[in-house]
Amino acid sequence: MAEESKGTKPTEKVYSESEVIAKLKKDLPQWRFENGWIRRKYKTHSWKATLMVINTVGHLAEAAWHHPDLKASYAWVEVLLMNHAAKGITDKDFELAAKIESVVQWQPGEEAGSLEGTPQTDQRFAYIKYDS
Repeated sequence: MAEESKGTKPTEKVYSESEVIAKLKKDLPQWRFENGWIRRKYKTHSWKATLMVINTVGHLAEAAWHHPDLKASYAWVEVLLMNHAAKGITDKDFELAAKIESVVQWQPGEEAGSLEGTPQTDQRFAYIKYDS
């Protein structure tokens, strides 16, 4: 996967546009490739939920030591990933996107267990506008 460059750090594989598109289609169908970035917009019900998504993405990115660009408004957050050092899309981008996807789209009420999830029908508590 990685080969040695002039320094001591390995060079990461940068995926071609067609490889990125195929990998997104297979593994991250809600994400898209545009202008050199893989990106995903998460819709929320409110500014509070938007900030919670931003904080979640921030935590995951910091823990992974791979940092996305973010765009946000009242009821949405867009996550943009590209490996700045490699100047393209690498495994780091796909792996962080998958982790973000699994955490932000997690719906406890859809699983067996005692965690019920936020009530989506009551606007006081509605959170993420989950994908159907």
